[in-house]
Amino acid sequence: MARCDQCGNDYDKSFQVFLGEASYTFDSFECAVQKLAPICPHCQVRIIGHGVEQDEIIYCCAHCAEREGADALVDRAP
Repeated sequence: MARCDQCGNDYDKSFQVFLGEASYTFDSFECAVQKLAPICPHCQVRIIGHGVEQDEIIYCCAHCAEREGADALVDRAP
C-alpha cells in the first residue's frame, strides 16, 4: 500500500503521477486534482482542462484571461 500525498490515506489501489521531475502518489483523482491542478487567478476555480495561457499564467477560459488583462492569447496546437 502507498500513502496519498494529498490526504495521507494509505490505500491499496493508489497510483502515481509524474510531473516533470517530481513523482506523486494519490488514492483518488480528486486528491490528484486538488494537489496538482492550477487555480485560475481570476475566478479561483481549479483548471481541470487545458485552459488558456499567457506569459506562463494559466486561466480557466478566455473570459477570465481577458478580465485579468491578457490580450495575446494563443491556442496551443498539438
